[in-house]
Amino acid sequence: MRIALVEDDHSQNELVKIWLEKAGHHCKCFFDGKSFMRDIIHETYDLVILDWQLPDVGGDEILKWMRAELDSYTPVLFVTGRQSEEDIVHGLNCGADDYMTKPVRKGEMLARINALVRRNTSNIDKDNKFEVAEFDFDLMKKVLKKNGEEIELTHKEFDLSLFLFRNIGRILSRGHILESIWGKSSELKTRTVDTHVSRIRSKLDLSKESGWNLSSIYQHGYRLERNDNNVE
Repeated sequence: MRIALVEDDHSQNELVKIWLEKAGHHCKCFFDGKSFMRDIIHETYDLVILDWQLPDVGGDEILKWMRAELDSYTPVLFVTGRQSEEDIVHGLNCGADDYMTKPVRKGEMLARINALVRRNTSNIDKDNKFEVAEFDFDLMKKVLKKNGEEIELTHKEFDLSLFLFRNIGRILSRGHILESIWGKSSELKTRTVDTHVSRIRSKLDLSKESGWNLSSIYQHGYRLERNDNNVE
């Protein structure tokens, strides 16, 4: 997953980043609230780990701002040194999906992250199948069928198609897509994403006429949406 870590304690920030990257996640660190808020306007993440106590903007205020202002929903794991029930309830009411109290423990944090992942992938069955409307993904064979007919895709095209369909309705930045599908690589450019999206749009016929809209979001990335009004 692509994770934003918002924590002003530099030693804690670095330690958690090591835990996350060893667990296979991409992690971008922020040491204050405003820098994170500027970034997330143009970027997307699978999860935000958000500290309550920050030097400029409180984590609870950032959380309320995210839920009110951002078009795309991002799960938030709220981290707080406050342990009273009232404080925890406040964090959840601000829009947190889960919370942890400090001191943060590695095993607990990774378990909570995995639980949030399971919630977001709960529609994948035991046979590693993923189905959305007329599209059937076979995750083991990397085969995609539309209305029972197999669509010829490269492995990267399959992975990108699956990523888009798992995130229907979300705005996904080009950087998020690059990291999720190709991993970190300075050799790859955002043009790689644009080229693959264009091929997928054509091969899967993701057009308004067919009931789908894979749109480009200016200076940001892409969003796949279901356009039920055009489906007979």
